[in-house]
Amino acid sequence: MAQICEICGKGALPGNKYKRRGMVKSKGGAGSKVVGKTLRRFLPNLQSVKITQKGTVRRTKVCASCIQAGKITKA
Repeated sequence: MAQICEICGKGALPGNKYKRRGMVKSKGGAGSKVVGKTLRRFLPNLQSVKITQKGTVRRTKVCASCIQAGKITKA
């Protein structure tokens, strides 16, 4: 099953992971340099919850922001 929220459709977003070398200037160094970039995926905070949808109870993957916003009714 895909990593997608059933309510809002929030899914994985692409991004980068940066590898840094050197001490930052605020700590007395010459500054940190980026020496490598790697692709990564930012995944949504999905929870498997039982919800009532159109009168039936079913288990779906819903993101935490939809649960906090009250967009679903738990069974």
